[in-house]
Amino acid sequence: MAFTALPRPARPAWFLLAFALANAGGVIGYLPLLTLLLPLKIHAVAGDARIPLLSLTAICGAVAASASNVLFGWLSDRSVVRGGGRRRWIAGGLVATAASYALVAAAPGAATIVAAVVLFQVAINAVLAPLLPILADEVPDSRKGLAAGLIALGNPVAALVSALLVADEALGDATRLALLPLLTALTLLPLLLLRGDAGAGDPAPATAPRLPRRDLLIAAAARLLMQLANAALSLYLLYVFESVAPGERPLVLARQVGTLLTICYLLPLPLALLVGRWSDRVGRRQPFLVAAGSVAVAGLAAMALAGGTTAAAVGFATYSIGSAVFLALHSAFALQLLPDPGRRGRDLGLLNLTNTLPSLLGPLLTWSLATPRDFALLLTVLAVLTALGTAAVTLVRARR
Repeated sequence: MAFTALPRPARPAWFLLAFALANAGGVIGYLPLLTLLLPLKIHAVAGDARIPLLSLTAICGAVAASASNVLFGWLSDRSVVRGGGRRRWIAGGLVATAASYALVAAAPGAATIVAAVVLFQVAINAVLAPLLPILADEVPDSRKGLAAGLIALGNPVAALVSALLVADEALGDATRLALLPLLTALTLLPLLLLRGDAGAGDPAPATAPRLPRRDLLIAAAARLLMQLANAALSLYLLYVFESVAPGERPLVLARQVGTLLTICYLLPLPLALLVGRWSDRVGRRQPFLVAAGSVAVAGLAAMALAGGTTAAAVGFATYSIGSAVFLALHSAFALQLLPDPGRRGRDLGLLNLTNTLPSLLGPLLTWSLATPRDFALLLTVLAVLTALGTAAVTLVRARR
């Protein structure tokens, strides 16, 4: 006779807030560096050769991120089995991330910048890899949509940090780079101090069949296609605006882009929370994913046709709303498709390849299709790929 495990009490609401703050800290750990500070540093070092150097740096970093995220996800699984939990890996990753920022700040040339970013990607993924499995472990399915909406808080908080860091020209590059790991540690601290409870989520019945991997693979393909545009724009957005505003000083544009990022990451937050909770109540996520993806496609098309900074900013805002809601809701969608509760860290590490592989493919696409003065062809291709990713979620057979 098979017995079904009784569900434990769900985590209180403040746990979701602590997780949302920790997720924001993880985004602060990488987004300001990769979207603004690293492009500025490479622009100063490489000048007109900035796109090839930034692309090479991003490609090498993406390879390191892909491998290390799977590794640390698997290691955190083993820690859970042994009773140690996942939080120790986050704490160790924070220390390594601080050291890697010091290396980025000190890098004097192209080769050292590439090496420093590779080490940074390994370190920050030791922080990021255990985070989403904690959500899978400790939050029940009935609240995963709300939790996924709270995940959307990460980008606006990190974008605000980015804008503040470049707002004062007197602030030195080394100071900017030193502040980021400190802020990351402070925002992760509440979650690290909370004792883990892997049984707070939905337990699996002893005889429950595993979900088919086909659905998870299709969902992963959809996210990968959606993330290609996100990877390219997060890395090259400053250069996109340089292409439609030639002659403007890079630091002036960096401040404008930082402000735009803050606004565009804040706009989707209430919508992501609303849609996430709505999908919890309806019990279906696919229709909301299709709607959000369609908005993202429209924004990319508008950017491809933009002839000035205002039109480009409106297009980017439209894209940001659609993609942020899609990606936040997709996190809840994918968490419910995991085939093996005992391998959540490993499987989410593999799923994270849909975040890191675009960081490899996005620079290759940009290198091939864009020039410092023309990004229209690249944006058109990204719109098509995003449309394909949106359509892919309809192929998932499990009605989730």
